[in-house]
Amino acid sequence: MSDLIKSENIISQIYYIRGVKVMLDFHLAALYDVETRVLNQAVQRNIERFPEDFMFQLSDNEIKNLTSQIVTSSQLIEKKNELRNPVGFKTGRK
Repeated sequence: MSDLIKSENIISQIYYIRGVKVMLDFHLAALYDVETRVLNQAVQRNIERFPEDFMFQLSDNEIKNLTSQIVTSSQLIEKKNELRNPVGFKTGRK
């Protein structure tokens, strides 16, 4: 039972950005127990399987707004120090 993921944990990692529900790449990678770069590489290798607007890279301003609102701001700051901003993956329809 400890291996099951609680829906509350997933729900707490869904944010509204650009008017849609998204999950950040590092949260999604943790959910699948892979490194963030591995998740993003897999998506890029199979990009034709996804709708054009399935994901987007967060702007500096979006990251700044999120860091003031969420508990995982330290993770966002870490990601900001990498070469690119985190990617948001849409979780559903508007």
